[in-house]
Amino acid sequence: MKRILIVGATSAIAHACARQWAGAGHALYLVARDNERLTSNAADLVGRGAGRVETFNLDVQNIEEQKAMVQQCWTAFHQIDIALIAHGTLPDQAVCEVQADTAFHEFNVNATCTIALLGLLANRFEQQRCGTLAVISSVAGERGRPTNYLYGAAKAAVSTFAEGLRSRMYKLGVHVLTIKPGFVNTPMTQGLALPQALVAQPDAVASAILKAIDTRKDVIYTPAFWSLIMLVIRTIPGFIFKRLNL
Repeated sequence: MKRILIVGATSAIAHACARQWAGAGHALYLVARDNERLTSNAADLVGRGAGRVETFNLDVQNIEEQKAMVQQCWTAFHQIDIALIAHGTLPDQAVCEVQADTAFHEFNVNATCTIALLGLLANRFEQQRCGTLAVISSVAGERGRPTNYLYGAAKAAVSTFAEGLRSRMYKLGVHVLTIKPGFVNTPMTQGLALPQALVAQPDAVASAILKAIDTRKDVIYTPAFWSLIMLVIRTIPGFIFKRLNL
């Protein structure tokens, strides 16, 4: 039985992962801000066969709460085999352009808080000298696009931090996985005009994440075709890219 920590456990992708882990009988430590949904999700996972389910109500912007959560998690489970960081928001780029406080808040939630949490968890995994740290970034971090460059900048920061952390933790026997989803059918993307042929379902993304953890991949794009899409986008020269409304 694996012991698994999930931060942002009420998100669609995270809960899809949790359902698959629960079905295999693993123990889950669920962390989220919405306590009502957290409790409901925990009950669902118990019903699906989870070996054990514990919860922690966390405002990820509160560093002291982050520290308390990590301490309580290790006290409860003694060791964590997998930690998945899946919290985040999808900011309104237009609002961020005119409201500096909103831009600050959104970058903080999607980048700074994630980086701080990765650092806290890395120190615990360093003591264990085993386990997997997995973090959800995004294909949006590959290039700064006019439609979502604040979100993209935050995810780029997370991806770069995870890459450096991967090199540090590799020498200690700890696996670090960066997950880069494309468009996923979640409440966060509801109402957006997305090309449906490119929109994945949370269960499919979750299956890809679990497989990548098991096979110790460094970085995955999910669905996999996004690796080709982003390869093309990365190779577009800057003088052309700035003229595109991607």
